[in-house]
Amino acid sequence: MRFAPAAAALSLFVAVSASVGSASVYDPDPRAEALVAEGEALLAAGDTQGAIDAYEAALAVDPGYTEVYLELAEAARAEGLQGKAIGYYREAQERDPENLAAIAGEGEALVEKGAMSAAAENLAELQSLCGDGCTETMQLAAFIDRGPPVMTAEVVAPDDGVAQN
Repeated sequence: MRFAPAAAALSLFVAVSASVGSASVYDPDPRAEALVAEGEALLAAGDTQGAIDAYEAALAVDPGYTEVYLELAEAARAEGLQGKAIGYYREAQERDPENLAAIAGEGEALVEKGAMSAAAENLAELQSLCGDGCTETMQLAAFIDRGPPVMTAEVVAPDDGVAQN
């Protein structure tokens, strides 16, 4: 009886260390990789909806491929859908909590929405994970310094041909 707690702790340690030792890097489906490459080409050509379609197809082929969420987020940001992009970045972070690209991308999308304090939290998280010299940290810091995009309204002269009832 005296050795039961020690034996339980030892067996738990062996089980955990064995499962960590057998963990491997995720290998995405080659078809999903091809669809992501197609989506990147479409996004670069300005066809955001075509890129989104390709990324969603890649996700259907390989739902475990976390990088697809990052690509979907970039396409959503290109469409001006920062809220949707933030959702994709957060999904990528749920799958990989230390994904620096997801944290930085979410921070940039937050700046675009005007949520500067939330973006500063992402910057602090990046600084704690990889320091001030990290590429993602420097890019997000520069993005925060630029601030949110300024929206302007176009002045339109009233139409003289319109009559009131």
